[in-house]
Amino acid sequence: MDEQIFFKKLNGLGTSKEIFKFLSSVEVMSDIMAAGALQRISEVEVDDSGLKNPEEVLENEVFRALCFQFEFESSKLSNTGLLNALQALIKLRIDPQSTLIASLLSESEERLGNRQLTVENHCSLGESLLELEGPSCAMLGQIVNHMQEKDVETWSPRELTMVYKILQVMVREGEQYHHLLNRMNSATLTIADQLSPNFTSIILNSLVVLHQTQAVPLVIALCKHSVKHVPYFTDDELVNVLEAFLYFGHREQSFTDALETHVPRSISTMHPETVSKVMQYCCQKKILSKPIFDAVAEVFISDADRFTTNQIAEYIVPFGTLNYLPPSASSLFRKLEMILHTHFSQFQPHTLLNLLHSCVLIQRYPVNFLPKIFSPYFLQQLQAQPPGLDRFVTSQLTQLFLTVTLECPFYEGPKLLPKYQVKAFLTPYCSLDVHLLKRVKAGLLYLLKKRIYFISEVSTPYFYTVDIEIKLDEEGFVLPAAQCEEVHRRIALCVDGRNRFCVNSHNLLGEEAIKQRHLQLLGYEVVQVPFFEIESLKTCRKMAEYLHKKIFPHTYGLGC
Repeated sequence: MDEQIFFKKLNGLGTSKEIFKFLSSVEVMSDIMAAGALQRISEVEVDDSGLKNPEEVLENEVFRALCFQFEFESSKLSNTGLLNALQALIKLRIDPQSTLIASLLSESEERLGNRQLTVENHCSLGESLLELEGPSCAMLGQIVNHMQEKDVETWSPRELTMVYKILQVMVREGEQYHHLLNRMNSATLTIADQLSPNFTSIILNSLVVLHQTQAVPLVIALCKHSVKHVPYFTDDELVNVLEAFLYFGHREQSFTDALETHVPRSISTMHPETVSKVMQYCCQKKILSKPIFDAVAEVFISDADRFTTNQIAEYIVPFGTLNYLPPSASSLFRKLEMILHTHFSQFQPHTLLNLLHSCVLIQRYPVNFLPKIFSPYFLQQLQAQPPGLDRFVTSQLTQLFLTVTLECPFYEGPKLLPKYQVKAFLTPYCSLDVHLLKRVKAGLLYLLKKRIYFISEVSTPYFYTVDIEIKLDEEGFVLPAAQCEEVHRRIALCVDGRNRFCVNSHNLLGEEAIKQRHLQLLGYEVVQVPFFEIESLKTCRKMAEYLHKKIFPHTYGLGC
């Protein structure tokens, strides 16, 4: 039978029974046709859990006859027939120690040593070896050494992808094959826009694992190209792409837009780990996507009982970090409370602390669980596990304690002992924009005439640092900043640069929102000076006029 007709008929069959019946009717077939039949059987009979009908396949006479010929006539096979058969039999979970696999591997090794294999053959063999023996296989090194001698520019997308995959598992740093990687990166850049979703994902993952931070043009090209593939990525592929965006620090608005369309539509069928990675991406990039967050909240309410404790935290923490309450907030946090009641002891200490801390950022108070958090036993558990009680962890504990002190006066449980409290909070997301502060200080000097009337970056006894503080007496006159007597009002200017907001948004991050809320409760008059209100003010006078209206709205304008 003509090969083309054979494969057309073969690919139309959907069960091993149909395939064996068809093969019985073919009088003569080439080794490539026979290997193709094994590959088709592996496609229809193997799923994630393995071979669906082992006895029906492995005991079939036609199957056994094919295996017999491949085992005892391996030296007569074409390269394609040999390597396709090996690949198919590995997928069919044939015992790696069997004489059949040993015979095919021995023949493959001999041809590899004699340099009889094409680039495509090398890739096919490499794929089989990765599946069979993993990175420890000595033949993989031979394959890569041979590939170094080939002309990379002529490789197909599949061949490039396969070599990236082999290098990824063989040499984590890629140092040994630095020159080959550079050539591959340049060649891949020229065909980046032709890559399938699968190849795009594999190559991005390899670039991450091999720490290819110098391959910026390729990373950017692949990230841009991945936008059109978002609806077609499998869960694992999407996770690889998101990890690449995070690792290389790249941001692509069109990618976020594509996620915003795809995730709400597909979230019911997405694996929880994939959704966790989407939330991690949004959280680290400070992207507040309400469509994604609202969809995640709904899925959490309905499906959270089947999530791991880590996934529960990964779903919830971004809501606090980005300071967002979805429309279903009451149901969302009621569900979270139920889970905490039933699974509290299953959470790792640091995971639990992150989760509860994120809740207070958005005014959801885990009062019922705080006695356990502040208990000596829990604090010992925190200390025993990395990163222990470092400054970031003690900042979270202190902010939890301050929150219940200020916002939950009815709380009567254990307190956080002073030895676990920090002197000043760490605010990694919300550092001060020094350039913006300088411009505001120049405007204040123009307004108040003397530098003694305000002070910047003031440490308070309440763990927070105030960007700028101004003191007023009972009649509303500005006092020297160093004066402590007759202070009737304290004004805290919060100079909020872009880094204190979600990306492309006027939504404050949770860290800054809780700080401003607590400063108010501690008696400060909080005056927010956000970047988007002052960026257009080009002169000191205009800045001073703006600050006058903000700080002293009920007094006359500048007399200058």
